[in-house]
Amino acid sequence: MFRRSFCSALAAGALAPGLALAQAYPSKPIRLIVPFPPGGGTDILSRLIATKLTEHAKWTVVAENRAGAGGTVGIAEAVRAAPTGYEMVMGQKDNLVVAPWLYKNLSYDPTRDLIAVAHVAYTPVVIVTASTSRFKTLGDVVSAARNAPDAITYGSPGNGTTIHLAGEIFKTAAGINIRHVPYKGSNPAMMDVLAGNVDLMVSSLPSAIGQLKSGKLRALAVTSARRSSSAPEIPTVAELGYKDFDVSTWYGLFLPAGAPAAIVATVHAEVDRLLAMPDTVAAIQAQGAEVQRMSAEQFGALVKSDYQKWKGIVQASGATIE
Repeated sequence: MFRRSFCSALAAGALAPGLALAQAYPSKPIRLIVPFPPGGGTDILSRLIATKLTEHAKWTVVAENRAGAGGTVGIAEAVRAAPTGYEMVMGQKDNLVVAPWLYKNLSYDPTRDLIAVAHVAYTPVVIVTASTSRFKTLGDVVSAARNAPDAITYGSPGNGTTIHLAGEIFKTAAGINIRHVPYKGSNPAMMDVLAGNVDLMVSSLPSAIGQLKSGKLRALAVTSARRSSSAPEIPTVAELGYKDFDVSTWYGLFLPAGAPAAIVATVHAEVDRLLAMPDTVAAIQAQGAEVQRMSAEQFGALVKSDYQKWKGIVQASGATIE
């Protein structure tokens, strides 16, 4: 009896630090690094999750934009942060599984330097033009590009993003040459396509949905395998004659490698609880994104799988960034 009680006490003592850590967390504000400028899809979803955590979990989560170099500046800052759980980052396919194969001297390895905590949403990429544009359909763009190679321009949130590569992959699929104009985030690209300074924009759906709903933008196609439930009227590129075309992006929360397992579990549980709430689902869908809940382990496996998949896509595209 004494031996069993003594062993139980030892086991409880071994577990106590982790339990105490989880119960005490968070005891101060959490900084959520947003690797893109205000107004884009990453910013919108980050602030939504920060607000919902503040409302429902009673945590203080402060979103802070740290933009630059296709989202890699913010990710690098998160990697350098102390693994205490008080600094996390909203990462996405762009800066975690595409950028490592584009940038020659990237300072991080997403499969080693970050912990995938919670998958938040995924979204199609959408090809848009101003409502006043001469292009009414994707076929109009293809015809015009064949008649005047390199005369048509398209903007993106930056070099090396999934969105940029969606444009490049479409160029290859359609056998056309349209000129890429990179911007520092979605908002400046959006302003230029609305003003007619660029002909098209390739964008995440959350970044474009407000202007689509207002009638200022015209959607030509989404690049995902199936139509978006947020905008089911927009056809897919595959439907328009480009078989098996499928490019979408995902967003999720990450902590620096070394963060305590108890904190990882706590953050995942709170975010997963939010993603099960109808008001959160509706708010995310209203932004053109789709909720996709998964365990932290499943999310980590997705990151690793996409990391290898996009190596081949990037190498086939021939795109590089110094």
